[in-house]
Amino acid sequence: MKVVRGGVEINYLVEGAGPPVMLVHGVGANLRSWDAIAARLAPRFRVLRLDLRGHGRSSRIETCRLEDFLDDVSAVLDAQGIARTHLVGFSLGGMIAQAFVLAHPQRVDKVAFISAVAGRTPEERAGVMARARKVREEGIASVVAAAQDRWFTDAFVKANPEIVRQRLEELKANDHRSYSAAYTVFAEGDVGPRLDQMRHPALVVTGEHDVGSNTRMARFMHESIPGSRLHILPGLKHSVLLEAPAAIADLLIDFLSVG
Repeated sequence: MKVVRGGVEINYLVEGAGPPVMLVHGVGANLRSWDAIAARLAPRFRVLRLDLRGHGRSSRIETCRLEDFLDDVSAVLDAQGIARTHLVGFSLGGMIAQAFVLAHPQRVDKVAFISAVAGRTPEERAGVMARARKVREEGIASVVAAAQDRWFTDAFVKANPEIVRQRLEELKANDHRSYSAAYTVFAEGDVGPRLDQMRHPALVVTGEHDVGSNTRMARFMHESIPGSRLHILPGLKHSVLLEAPAAIADLLIDFLSVG
């Protein structure tokens, strides 16, 4: 399905029936990154997934702001006539979910941040900004090898080389200008200082060995958001949607089904 807003075409998919749940992917990915999790959620929920602008089958971009991604989420909800939804974001999608809840609190029931970032230290900010510059100047291929190391555990790479290869090929296939624009939003954005304003039920999840969306940031989110839940996935790095989809789905079902 497609929705057009402000001249930007957003591709999205709707499955299942029940309370709505919007899933927002990370930078350089697309709605397919939720496949295994959506399959487990669809028997209980009406699952919405979108390709953010610049990704998947949505319009390409040259520049972008965090607010533009919030508009993408709103466009899909409006197209489906959904006034209020659960919201789940992975990585950049987690930052989008944070900002969306703060900008549109009346449109969200519960929110989950998976492998997300907030409250970066100066050193962490410098590292991600350096990667953003590298992408702009040298292209996506220049960060692929480092991405594999940051995203996947050695055991998963050895056991699932084809899955890892496909994910890295998907990364390289991104439109360079679109990816650079989205990654710049991810590098420059930080909603951390405002998280203490959030009053929604929230779940924070990250991998124990995720260096980019690390456990310090996860604990910062948890401590900033009153009443939130925190879950650290033992032994995992960043790409938990691929390495542990059943665990992620079970956490979401448990969190979203209570209350």
